[in-house]
Amino acid sequence: MILVDTSVWVDYFNGAVNPQTDWLDAALGTEPVVMGDLILAEILQGFQNDRDYRKAQRLLEGIPFMDMLGRELAVKSAQHYRYLRKKGVTVRKTIDVMIGTFCIHHGITLLHRDRDFVPMEKYLNLMSVVPTNLEEYDE
Repeated sequence: MILVDTSVWVDYFNGAVNPQTDWLDAALGTEPVVMGDLILAEILQGFQNDRDYRKAQRLLEGIPFMDMLGRELAVKSAQHYRYLRKKGVTVRKTIDVMIGTFCIHHGITLLHRDRDFVPMEKYLNLMSVVPTNLEEYDE
């Protein structure tokens, strides 16, 4: 099962071409892709045009859905964040630690284009679909 991060969905909806959007385009309808509540909220809040918002919402409603956080994973996310800080890594967005922790906990592979996940791959064994290359990620 693959969870697609907001970073890839934004590129996908904006027509960006990169290894992650290519993978997503080929995988939709053929690979087991799952949507999470945190990611759904991030994606939909970014649309300025109502028509595009509704179109995206319809597309995303067709993807199997999972609730992502809850008490247990909230605590585990805090532990992961603190562990990374002790390793000298500060993740820029708490929500990314939550998404990474969800994937680690459920054994779900993450498709992303966000440098915040790279230390989670290195130190927490987060599985990624497309091999990461830190230089390819935008700031």
